[in-house]
Amino acid sequence: MRESAATQSLHDLHPAPAGLCRKYVFSTDHKVIGRQYLAISLLWAILGGLSVFLMRWQLAWPGTPLPGSALLSEAFWDGESWLARSLVHGIIEPEFYNKLFTMHGTIMVFFVAMPLLLGAFGNFLVPLMIGARDMAFPRLNMLSVGPLIAGAVMLLLDRLAGTGFFVPALGGEPLLWQHLFWYFGHPEVYVIMLPGMAMALEIFPVFCRKPIYGYRLIIYATIAAGILSFLVWAHHMYVSGMHPRLAMPFSITTILISVPFAIMVFAMIATLWGGSISFPPPMLFALGVLAVFLLGGLTGIFNGSAPADIYLHDTYFVVAHFHYTLFSATFFGGFAGVYFWFPKLFGRLLNDTLGKIHFWMTFVCFNAVFIPMHVVGLGGMMRRIADPTMYDFLRPLQPLNVFISVAAFLLLLGQLPFVVNFFWGLCAGPQAPANPWQANTLEWTTASPPPHHNYDVIPVVCRGPYEYSAPDSPQGWIAQNQALVAGPATTAQG
Repeated sequence: MRESAATQSLHDLHPAPAGLCRKYVFSTDHKVIGRQYLAISLLWAILGGLSVFLMRWQLAWPGTPLPGSALLSEAFWDGESWLARSLVHGIIEPEFYNKLFTMHGTIMVFFVAMPLLLGAFGNFLVPLMIGARDMAFPRLNMLSVGPLIAGAVMLLLDRLAGTGFFVPALGGEPLLWQHLFWYFGHPEVYVIMLPGMAMALEIFPVFCRKPIYGYRLIIYATIAAGILSFLVWAHHMYVSGMHPRLAMPFSITTILISVPFAIMVFAMIATLWGGSISFPPPMLFALGVLAVFLLGGLTGIFNGSAPADIYLHDTYFVVAHFHYTLFSATFFGGFAGVYFWFPKLFGRLLNDTLGKIHFWMTFVCFNAVFIPMHVVGLGGMMRRIADPTMYDFLRPLQPLNVFISVAAFLLLLGQLPFVVNFFWGLCAGPQAPANPWQANTLEWTTASPPPHHNYDVIPVVCRGPYEYSAPDSPQGWIAQNQALVAGPATTAQG
């Protein structure tokens, strides 16, 4: 009776918002905000994918009209619209290509990676994982917005207010812009990478049925990576005119920052070793994080070396490298998270077969795109050129460019099983139990999806989060809120 009274009091103090608008648009509930970030990031990913299609079409078949352009309405080709000025009879103009190139990176980093990994999963999971009812300062969380830094404000002032922070004629320094951008940009890369790797590290123990290896070591490695991330920014600037004596210190810090990430990779491998591994879609994508990031980290060593970077800088070798690092965290990690926590997000199960098709199409096509991209980069192909055939030394590489573009189109098509699976799961997927994966962290001790207040009774944490293959448990795992004596778990089902 006391628990029922407490639950009734909780409903009175923390009522769910009434009305669809208040519930889904202006809600302060961390779970709704997390779903909003997820929806926004997936929508922007479609636009980012469209820009890839346009760029790769131009690089493979320069000066060729886009497919279907002849069927477009004459209204689009009236000579006045921005589209008509950018696409002349369906042909991508060089200026428009450069805009696509810039906007693709901006969209994928600031509107896909950060909202997906930090906004969606960070908002949804953290309160549930620590047994809290909501985020601290929920209204501030609802109103929070990112992607303004000091350098961006200074650049805006240079353009609009006549200041001269970066204008040499007014006493400014163009190199300062690069320093400010990369001093923000390189730590931000790790801000994106770490949540994707963390999701893989959360998933590995569940499907290996054994504790994560080196948990404390991973924590220390994460702290070390965060500190070192502020000391490597100038490895982007070896050929910018920066003083050559500064190249060696930044080469050293770049090599050093590979150590904490190597520790995480070895912890993943050690967790797999000797485990009772199963391969549902979340585990496949988590393994994809490991495999893809490993190759990306190896190619990063070459980019971090000043002598090698003189030749590799601003080529497609660099493009391939950062896609191997960021794509591993953002997309393989993001998809692993979506497949794993979809039951908790929406209370329904996804189709395993479609999930496995999605993984194999993504994994194979991704490598078919970016392994050859290393080759064209080593062949000297620069970034931001709309027509590689303009250069005699790049013409022998054009068949490889065509191959990369075809593989990129197949990679985009490979996302259709996910789209079908996602909406099928939302509308017709089987109802999910509270703990479909037999995982032991706290978010799986409440209902799927969780109620507005997360827990009717705040769970009491009795043990660590990764206790699998426990000898004192007949079920082989022990939930975090299970009492220290052996027996069935006492959970708050919501």
